[in-house]
Amino acid sequence: MASLNFNAANIEPQQSFDALPAGRYEVIITDSEMKETKAGTGEYLMLTMEVIGDTKHSGRKLWTRLSLVNPNATAVQIAERELSAICHCVGIMEPGDSDELHNIPLTVDVVQELNPQSGQMTNRIKGYSTATGAPAPKAKPAAPAGFATGKVAAATPWAKK
Repeated sequence: MASLNFNAANIEPQQSFDALPAGRYEVIITDSEMKETKAGTGEYLMLTMEVIGDTKHSGRKLWTRLSLVNPNATAVQIAERELSAICHCVGIMEPGDSDELHNIPLTVDVVQELNPQSGQMTNRIKGYSTATGAPAPKAKPAAPAGFATGKVAAATPWAKK
């Protein structure tokens, strides 16, 4: 038996952990960590997101795993595209560390899926977009004309005559 000095009337009860209804949610990334895969053959970036702004679901958490190191090249491509979408939404085009993506609002499209192992509904993030009112991503300076094709005009000041 444990002696408790606790008054439940002073503390809000824990929320249900049922899956969020499908829809769009404004979130911030609150945590990120590289983890080893269960098979030990790769690593994934685990992102924890928290719903903000929506009073009914504010504070609820969502997670996504980006398989950035994997022997399956397709899995890596999918993860890199998802990370690119996140970077575009938060305006950090070249993060040196995943912490740089934290606490910047973005919008996620959430769907519900049946987890075959537990038999319960779970959430999956299906898409990302810039949060309403968020600043546009910082663009890189434009490359000189002809840079992408390799056909730079011969009339440049440094060209040999």
